[in-house]
Amino acid sequence: MTDKSTFIVNDMTCNHCASTIRDALEDALPGADVRIDLEKHEVSFTGDRARGEDAIREAGYTPET
Repeated sequence: MTDKSTFIVNDMTCNHCASTIRDALEDALPGADVRIDLEKHEVSFTGDRARGEDAIREAGYTPET
């Protein structure tokens, strides 16, 4: 079973933000299951938690646990 990580990303405010984060995670974690709930500002993904968190930060957003 692959670990699932979830972050709150309060500065993800629109579909463009969500798309940017999804692309960053898919680039950093090929094959990851990425799920985004824009209303809740929630980003979940499978794979390496630290690598995913770094990808969100490098995309210009602030993930919080």
